[in-house]
Amino acid sequence: MLNTYGWSERLQHEFAPHAAQGLVAGRVVAQHRGQWRLVTAAGEMRAEISGRLAREAEPGGYPAAGDWVAAAPAASDGPALIEHVLARRTAFTRRSPEGQLQVVAANIDVAFLVASLELGLNLRRLERYLTQAWASGAAPVALLTKADLCADVEGQLEQARRISAGAPVIALSTISGAGLDAVRSHLAPGMTAVMVGASGAGKSTLANALLGEARMAVGAVRGDDARGRHTTSHRELILLPGGGLLLDTPGMRELALDDATEGLSQAFDDVEALAANCRFSDCSHSNEPGCAVRAAIGAGELDETRWRNFQKLGRELHHLARREDPILREKTRKQWAAIHKANRARYKSRERE
Repeated sequence: MLNTYGWSERLQHEFAPHAAQGLVAGRVVAQHRGQWRLVTAAGEMRAEISGRLAREAEPGGYPAAGDWVAAAPAASDGPALIEHVLARRTAFTRRSPEGQLQVVAANIDVAFLVASLELGLNLRRLERYLTQAWASGAAPVALLTKADLCADVEGQLEQARRISAGAPVIALSTISGAGLDAVRSHLAPGMTAVMVGASGAGKSTLANALLGEARMAVGAVRGDDARGRHTTSHRELILLPGGGLLLDTPGMRELALDDATEGLSQAFDDVEALAANCRFSDCSHSNEPGCAVRAAIGAGELDETRWRNFQKLGRELHHLARREDPILREKTRKQWAAIHKANRARYKSRERE
């Protein structure tokens, strides 16, 4: 059974020390509050984390959907105890509103970024998801759902492709079935994909279409803004008929980036290529002569809203890094102190004049 869920020789080798301690290997297929469901060689079982793991886990170190774990089997009808989380190959993460690290999905091969075409595509939101997806280590694929409710599917596809940095973009309709085969092509046997996106984007409906049965709960969206309710209340890894694995997740009201500097570079590779051609290496891209970015915006080669979003996401990542890195935080404090000191001196000079 484990092979069906992605078990490999590499994992077998990494697990050997745990096997010697009498622990069993399992993959987290569902994650609830304080409880996990594992699939093991002996079948599915309920699990909790051990006290040691609860005490010693680093931020984001609790088991997440898709994780491989080492667990002590239950002695009777009780839950198994998860003692270790094996090293993750990839992980789609985000920050909670309180700034805490959250692992949305672990050990994924593909990140399906699900966006609805019902009221038009939000390109800036898709750029944000692409940034975090590139940072996850998984291959991003943009899925534009509800194509049957869009009057200009080709136009929306073209806009999405222009910002996708080479990631595939698929328009689909679960009503007509258009695009579903293209989605299935990214779900080879043993491969794991996660679906992430806003509430009401159609993730659970898509999961049901790929399953061929109505297993995942779905709900209606509001007519005025197409926002939906959280019909998926937990993260669950499901085995598809073709052998691929799909991880459905609750809709996100917002996606706060986490450690995604490299992802930002990949998602905005066109912007960074332009910035590298500026005359000055420290160009602020405002009014300096020879600024390639401003020239591209003026010529219509770069959408200014894309440029502004790149700056916004960069500031967000810098703020996160400053908050987490005391050295960078102190460096930034000194930089601003110097700026304020220079401004005060300038004002005093003007007063004397």
